[in-house]
Amino acid sequence: MAYTTIDKGSSYFNGLAYTGTNTSTAYNNGLDMSTNGGLVWLKVRNSTGDHGLFDSVRATTKRLRSNSTGAEDTLSGLTSFNSTGFTLGTAYNDTPYTFMSWSWIAGGTGVSNTSGSITSTVSANTTSGFSIVSFTGTGSNATIGHGLGVAPKMIILKPRSSADNWVTWHGSFAVNEYVYLNLTNAKTSLSTFMNSTLPSSSVISLGTWGNVNTSSQTMIAYCFAEVKGYSKFGSYTGNGSTDGTFIYTGFKPAFVMIKRTDGAFGWYIYDSVRDPENQNTKALLPKETDVEQNESGLDLLSSGFKLRNTDGSKNASGGTYIYMAFAENPFVSSKSIPCTARWFGLF
Repeated sequence: MAYTTIDKGSSYFNGLAYTGTNTSTAYNNGLDMSTNGGLVWLKVRNSTGDHGLFDSVRATTKRLRSNSTGAEDTLSGLTSFNSTGFTLGTAYNDTPYTFMSWSWIAGGTGVSNTSGSITSTVSANTTSGFSIVSFTGTGSNATIGHGLGVAPKMIILKPRSSADNWVTWHGSFAVNEYVYLNLTNAKTSLSTFMNSTLPSSSVISLGTWGNVNTSSQTMIAYCFAEVKGYSKFGSYTGNGSTDGTFIYTGFKPAFVMIKRTDGAFGWYIYDSVRDPENQNTKALLPKETDVEQNESGLDLLSSGFKLRNTDGSKNASGGTYIYMAFAENPFVSSKSIPCTARWFGLF
Protein backbone atom coordinates (compact mmCIF):
# COMPACT_ATOMS: atom_id res chain seq x y z
CA MET A 1 0.00 0.00 0.00
CA ALA A 2 1.31 3.46 -0.91
CA TYR A 3 2.57 5.67 1.91
CA THR A 4 0.29 8.52 0.82
CA THR A 5 -2.40 9.37 -1.71
CA ILE A 6 -1.16 12.97 -2.01
CA ASP A 7 2.37 13.52 -3.37
CA LYS A 8 2.04 17.28 -3.74
CA GLY A 9 0.39 19.06 -0.83
CA SER A 10 0.10 22.29 -2.80
CA SER A 11 -2.53 20.63 -5.00
CA TYR A 12 -4.94 20.83 -2.04
CA PHE A 13 -3.52 23.48 0.31
CA ASN A 14 -1.29 26.40 -0.56
CA GLY A 15 0.01 29.60 0.95
CA LEU A 16 0.57 32.79 -1.02
CA ALA A 17 2.24 36.04 0.06
CA TYR A 18 1.33 39.10 -1.98
CA THR A 19 1.48 42.89 -2.04
CA GLY A 20 -1.77 44.82 -2.32
CA THR A 21 -2.69 46.69 -5.50
CA ASN A 22 -5.78 48.62 -4.32
CA THR A 23 -7.65 47.44 -7.42
CA SER A 24 -9.42 44.23 -8.42
CA THR A 25 -6.68 41.63 -8.86
CA ALA A 26 -6.59 37.89 -9.60
CA TYR A 27 -4.05 36.06 -7.43
CA ASN A 28 -2.52 32.74 -8.49
CA ASN A 29 -2.15 30.26 -5.63
CA GLY A 30 -1.95 27.23 -7.93
CA LEU A 31 -5.32 25.80 -6.83
CA ASP A 32 -8.38 25.23 -9.03
CA MET A 33 -10.83 27.09 -6.84
CA SER A 34 -13.31 27.72 -9.64
CA THR A 35 -14.19 24.02 -9.80
CA ASN A 36 -13.45 23.03 -6.21
CA GLY A 37 -14.15 26.18 -4.23
CA GLY A 38 -12.83 26.04 -0.70
CA LEU A 39 -11.64 28.30 2.09
CA VAL A 40 -9.35 31.33 1.78
CA TRP A 41 -7.91 32.88 4.96
CA LEU A 42 -6.34 36.35 4.59
CA LYS A 43 -4.28 38.59 6.90
CA VAL A 44 -2.33 41.82 6.45
CA ARG A 45 1.26 41.32 7.64
CA ASN A 46 2.82 44.77 8.07
CA SER A 47 -0.13 46.57 9.64
CA THR A 48 -2.81 45.83 12.19
CA GLY A 49 -6.03 44.44 10.71
CA ASP A 50 -8.65 41.74 10.98
CA HIS A 51 -8.16 38.22 9.71
CA GLY A 52 -10.65 37.48 6.92
CA LEU A 53 -12.11 34.04 6.15
CA PHE A 54 -14.02 33.55 2.90
CA ASP A 55 -15.46 30.29 1.58
CA SER A 56 -17.38 28.93 -1.39
CA VAL A 57 -20.47 27.79 0.56
CA ARG A 58 -21.22 31.27 1.84
CA ALA A 59 -21.48 33.89 -0.93
CA THR A 60 -18.26 35.55 -2.08
CA THR A 61 -17.56 38.84 -0.29
CA LYS A 62 -19.03 37.29 2.91
CA ARG A 63 -16.38 37.55 5.61
CA LEU A 64 -15.86 36.03 9.04
CA ARG A 65 -13.01 37.18 11.30
CA SER A 66 -11.05 34.68 13.39
CA ASN A 67 -10.08 37.44 15.83
CA SER A 68 -13.66 38.55 16.41
CA THR A 69 -17.00 37.27 17.69
CA GLY A 70 -18.68 39.39 15.03
CA ALA A 71 -21.35 38.05 12.72
CA GLU A 72 -20.70 37.52 9.02
CA ASP A 73 -20.36 40.80 7.14
CA THR A 74 -19.99 41.89 3.52
CA LEU A 75 -17.10 43.80 1.99
CA SER A 76 -15.10 43.97 -1.23
CA GLY A 77 -12.66 41.25 -0.25
CA LEU A 78 -12.74 37.94 -2.10
CA THR A 79 -14.98 38.48 -5.12
CA SER A 80 -14.50 35.22 -7.05
CA PHE A 81 -12.88 31.79 -7.00
CA ASN A 82 -10.78 31.16 -10.13
CA SER A 83 -9.14 28.22 -11.90
CA THR A 84 -5.76 29.27 -10.48
CA GLY A 85 -6.79 30.94 -7.25
CA PHE A 86 -9.03 33.87 -6.36
CA THR A 87 -9.78 37.51 -7.13
CA LEU A 88 -9.77 40.26 -4.53
CA GLY A 89 -11.42 43.66 -4.63
CA THR A 90 -9.90 46.45 -2.55
CA ALA A 91 -10.25 44.82 0.89
CA TYR A 92 -7.22 42.71 1.90
CA ASN A 93 -5.58 44.26 -1.14
CA ASP A 94 -4.58 47.77 -0.04
CA THR A 95 -1.36 49.54 -0.93
CA PRO A 96 1.35 49.67 0.29
CA TYR A 97 0.66 46.64 2.50
CA THR A 98 1.82 43.03 2.34
CA PHE A 99 -0.56 40.13 2.98
CA MET A 100 -0.63 36.38 3.55
CA SER A 101 -3.24 33.94 2.27
CA TRP A 102 -3.80 30.28 3.13
CA SER A 103 -6.19 28.32 0.94
CA TRP A 104 -7.79 24.86 1.10
CA ILE A 105 -9.82 23.44 -1.77
CA ALA A 106 -13.12 21.70 -1.02
CA GLY A 107 -15.91 20.46 -3.29
CA GLY A 108 -17.55 23.44 -4.93
CA THR A 109 -20.43 25.58 -3.68
CA GLY A 110 -21.97 22.76 -1.68
CA VAL A 111 -24.70 20.14 -1.97
CA SER A 112 -27.53 19.09 0.33
CA ASN A 113 -26.51 16.52 2.93
CA THR A 114 -29.24 14.59 4.76
CA SER A 115 -27.01 12.29 6.83
CA GLY A 116 -27.89 14.17 10.02
CA SER A 117 -31.14 15.18 11.67
CA ILE A 118 -30.45 18.70 10.36
CA THR A 119 -30.05 18.96 6.60
CA SER A 120 -26.74 20.69 5.93
CA THR A 121 -25.09 22.16 2.85
CA VAL A 122 -21.67 20.54 2.41
CA SER A 123 -18.68 21.19 0.18
CA ALA A 124 -16.31 18.27 0.75
CA ASN A 125 -13.02 17.05 -0.65
CA THR A 126 -12.66 13.49 0.58
CA THR A 127 -9.17 13.10 -0.91
CA SER A 128 -7.70 15.91 1.20
CA GLY A 129 -10.06 15.50 4.14
CA PHE A 130 -11.61 18.97 4.23
CA SER A 131 -15.25 20.03 4.22
CA ILE A 132 -17.25 23.20 4.72
CA VAL A 133 -20.63 22.67 6.40
CA SER A 134 -23.41 25.26 6.59
CA PHE A 135 -26.55 24.59 8.62
CA THR A 136 -29.31 26.23 10.62
CA GLY A 137 -29.55 25.41 14.31
CA THR A 138 -32.61 23.93 16.00
CA GLY A 139 -31.84 24.45 19.69
CA SER A 140 -32.43 20.73 20.29
CA ASN A 141 -29.98 17.81 20.33
CA ALA A 142 -29.13 17.15 16.70
CA THR A 143 -26.64 15.80 14.16
CA ILE A 144 -25.25 17.33 10.96
CA GLY A 145 -23.60 15.55 8.02
CA HIS A 146 -20.00 16.56 7.21
CA GLY A 147 -19.39 14.64 3.96
CA LEU A 148 -15.85 13.40 4.70
CA GLY A 149 -16.54 9.66 4.88
CA VAL A 150 -14.23 9.38 7.91
CA ALA A 151 -14.43 10.98 11.34
CA PRO A 152 -12.94 14.51 11.41
CA LYS A 153 -9.93 15.24 13.61
CA MET A 154 -10.60 18.97 13.94
CA ILE A 155 -13.79 21.02 13.77
CA ILE A 156 -14.08 24.82 13.92
CA LEU A 157 -17.64 26.17 14.32
CA LYS A 158 -18.90 29.77 14.18
CA PRO A 159 -22.37 31.34 14.18
CA ARG A 160 -22.79 33.32 10.98
CA SER A 161 -25.84 35.36 11.89
CA SER A 162 -24.88 36.53 15.40
CA ALA A 163 -21.90 37.58 17.48
CA ASP A 164 -20.38 34.58 19.26
CA ASN A 165 -17.12 32.68 19.70
CA TRP A 166 -15.31 30.26 17.39
CA VAL A 167 -15.70 26.86 19.10
CA THR A 168 -12.87 24.46 18.21
CA TRP A 169 -12.74 20.72 18.88
CA HIS A 170 -9.50 18.80 18.29
CA GLY A 171 -8.96 15.07 17.82
CA SER A 172 -6.77 14.90 20.94
CA PHE A 173 -9.71 16.14 23.06
CA ALA A 174 -12.30 14.04 24.80
CA VAL A 175 -15.94 14.39 23.83
CA ASN A 176 -17.44 17.81 24.73
CA GLU A 177 -14.01 19.45 25.22
CA TYR A 178 -13.13 22.59 23.27
CA VAL A 179 -11.08 25.77 23.02
CA TYR A 180 -11.87 29.01 21.21
CA LEU A 181 -10.06 30.17 18.07
CA ASN A 182 -10.65 33.83 18.99
CA LEU A 183 -9.68 33.62 22.68
CA THR A 184 -6.83 32.38 24.87
CA ASN A 185 -8.89 30.07 27.09
CA ALA A 186 -7.50 26.75 28.24
CA LYS A 187 -9.31 23.58 27.21
CA THR A 188 -12.68 23.22 28.92
CA SER A 189 -15.75 21.00 28.66
CA LEU A 190 -19.50 21.45 28.32
CA SER A 191 -21.91 18.52 28.05
CA THR A 192 -24.29 20.47 25.81
CA PHE A 193 -21.57 20.99 23.19
CA MET A 194 -21.44 17.59 21.45
CA ASN A 195 -24.27 15.87 23.30
CA SER A 196 -21.56 13.56 24.74
CA THR A 197 -21.08 11.90 21.32
CA LEU A 198 -17.84 11.96 19.35
CA PRO A 199 -17.94 12.73 15.60
CA SER A 200 -18.55 9.72 13.36
CA SER A 201 -17.62 9.00 9.76
CA SER A 202 -20.82 10.72 8.63
CA VAL A 203 -22.10 13.17 11.28
CA ILE A 204 -21.18 15.62 14.00
CA SER A 205 -23.40 15.55 17.10
CA LEU A 206 -24.53 18.83 18.63
CA GLY A 207 -26.20 19.54 21.95
CA THR A 208 -28.31 22.51 22.93
CA TRP A 209 -25.48 24.99 23.58
CA GLY A 210 -26.36 28.25 21.88
CA ASN A 211 -22.83 28.80 20.61
CA VAL A 212 -23.19 25.80 18.26
CA ASN A 213 -26.93 25.18 17.86
CA THR A 214 -29.22 28.14 18.56
CA SER A 215 -32.66 27.79 17.02
CA SER A 216 -32.91 29.50 13.57
CA GLN A 217 -29.28 30.65 13.67
CA THR A 218 -27.12 30.00 10.60
CA MET A 219 -23.78 28.30 11.33
CA ILE A 220 -20.59 27.39 9.53
CA ALA A 221 -18.26 24.51 10.38
CA TYR A 222 -14.83 23.79 8.91
CA CYS A 223 -14.06 20.07 9.28
CA PHE A 224 -10.68 18.39 8.81
CA ALA A 225 -9.88 14.69 8.61
CA GLU A 226 -6.34 13.35 8.82
CA VAL A 227 -4.69 12.16 5.57
CA LYS A 228 -1.39 10.30 5.89
CA GLY A 229 1.44 12.24 4.31
CA TYR A 230 -0.65 15.41 3.92
CA SER A 231 -2.30 16.52 7.19
CA LYS A 232 -1.88 15.91 10.89
CA PHE A 233 -3.86 17.03 13.95
CA GLY A 234 -1.91 16.03 17.02
CA SER A 235 -0.64 17.09 20.42
CA TYR A 236 2.74 17.34 22.13
CA THR A 237 4.34 18.15 25.48
CA GLY A 238 6.86 20.99 25.64
CA ASN A 239 10.36 20.59 27.08
CA GLY A 240 11.26 24.22 27.81
CA SER A 241 14.48 24.09 25.75
CA THR A 242 15.72 25.81 22.60
CA ASP A 243 16.64 22.26 21.57
CA GLY A 244 12.90 21.76 21.62
CA THR A 245 10.41 18.99 21.22
CA PHE A 246 10.34 17.30 17.81
CA ILE A 247 6.88 16.48 16.46
CA TYR A 248 6.68 13.78 13.79
CA THR A 249 4.00 14.47 11.16
CA GLY A 250 5.09 12.14 8.34
CA PHE A 251 5.60 15.04 5.93
CA LYS A 252 7.48 18.29 5.34
CA PRO A 253 5.07 20.90 6.75
CA ALA A 254 3.99 23.91 4.73
CA PHE A 255 1.70 25.23 7.50
CA VAL A 256 1.63 24.72 11.27
CA MET A 257 -0.85 26.23 13.73
CA ILE A 258 -0.21 25.72 17.47
CA LYS A 259 -2.17 26.36 20.68
CA ARG A 260 -1.37 25.62 24.33
CA THR A 261 -4.39 24.01 25.97
CA ASP A 262 -3.49 23.73 29.67
CA GLY A 263 -3.34 27.50 30.16
CA ALA A 264 -4.49 30.81 28.71
CA PHE A 265 -2.47 31.23 25.50
CA GLY A 266 -3.28 32.19 21.92
CA TRP A 267 -2.80 30.42 18.59
CA TYR A 268 0.27 30.86 16.35
CA ILE A 269 0.57 30.22 12.60
CA TYR A 270 3.87 29.50 10.84
CA ASP A 271 4.36 28.62 7.16
CA SER A 272 7.04 27.87 4.59
CA VAL A 273 6.09 30.78 2.32
CA ARG A 274 6.95 33.65 4.65
CA ASP A 275 9.98 31.74 6.01
CA PRO A 276 11.53 29.61 3.22
CA GLU A 277 14.55 28.81 5.44
CA ASN A 278 14.77 27.54 9.01
CA GLN A 279 14.21 28.89 11.60
CA ASN A 280 10.63 29.91 11.04
CA THR A 281 10.32 33.11 13.05
CA LYS A 282 7.39 34.88 11.38
CA ALA A 283 4.12 34.22 13.20
CA LEU A 284 0.58 35.44 12.65
CA LEU A 285 -1.94 35.10 15.47
CA PRO A 286 -5.53 34.10 14.62
CA LYS A 287 -7.03 35.83 17.67
CA GLU A 288 -5.16 39.12 17.16
CA THR A 289 -5.21 42.04 14.73
CA ASP A 290 -1.47 42.44 15.38
CA VAL A 291 1.21 42.82 12.74
CA GLU A 292 3.31 39.78 11.93
CA GLN A 293 5.47 38.76 14.92
CA ASN A 294 9.19 38.02 14.66
CA GLU A 295 10.42 35.69 17.38
CA SER A 296 12.24 32.42 18.04
CA GLY A 297 10.04 29.84 16.40
CA LEU A 298 10.46 26.39 14.94
CA ASP A 299 12.16 24.39 12.21
CA LEU A 300 10.14 22.77 9.42
CA LEU A 301 11.83 19.45 8.67
CA SER A 302 11.34 16.62 6.16
CA SER A 303 9.17 14.57 8.55
CA GLY A 304 7.79 17.10 11.02
CA PHE A 305 8.69 20.22 12.99
CA LYS A 306 10.96 21.03 15.92
CA LEU A 307 10.44 23.82 18.46
CA ARG A 308 13.34 26.24 18.85
CA ASN A 309 12.07 28.42 21.69
CA THR A 310 11.28 28.32 25.40
CA ASP A 311 8.20 30.51 25.17
CA GLY A 312 5.28 29.30 27.28
CA SER A 313 2.87 29.67 24.37
CA LYS A 314 4.70 27.02 22.33
CA ASN A 315 7.25 25.02 24.35
CA ALA A 316 7.00 25.35 28.13
CA SER A 317 8.36 22.40 30.09
CA GLY A 318 5.40 20.08 30.71
CA GLY A 319 3.01 22.31 28.75
CA THR A 320 0.32 20.62 26.65
CA TYR A 321 -0.18 21.78 23.06
CA ILE A 322 -2.32 20.96 20.02
CA TYR A 323 -1.46 21.60 16.41
CA MET A 324 -2.81 21.35 12.88
CA ALA A 325 -0.31 20.90 10.05
CA PHE A 326 -0.45 20.55 6.27
CA ALA A 327 2.21 19.22 3.94
CA GLU A 328 4.47 20.65 1.32
CA ASN A 329 5.56 17.07 0.52
CA PRO A 330 5.08 13.69 2.21
CA PHE A 331 8.07 12.16 4.01
CA VAL A 332 7.86 9.31 1.47
CA SER A 333 5.95 9.68 -1.81
CA SER A 334 3.49 7.19 -3.27
CA LYS A 335 6.44 5.93 -5.35
CA SER A 336 8.56 5.34 -2.19
CA ILE A 337 10.77 8.37 -2.86
CA PRO A 338 11.83 10.27 0.31
CA CYS A 339 11.54 14.05 0.32
CA THR A 340 14.41 16.39 1.21
CA ALA A 341 14.86 18.58 4.26
CA ARG A 342 14.71 22.37 4.15
CA TRP A 343 17.73 24.63 4.00
CA PHE A 344 18.92 26.04 7.34
CA GLY A 345 19.79 29.70 6.93
CA LEU A 346 22.26 31.57 9.12
CA PHE A 347 20.61 33.15 12.14
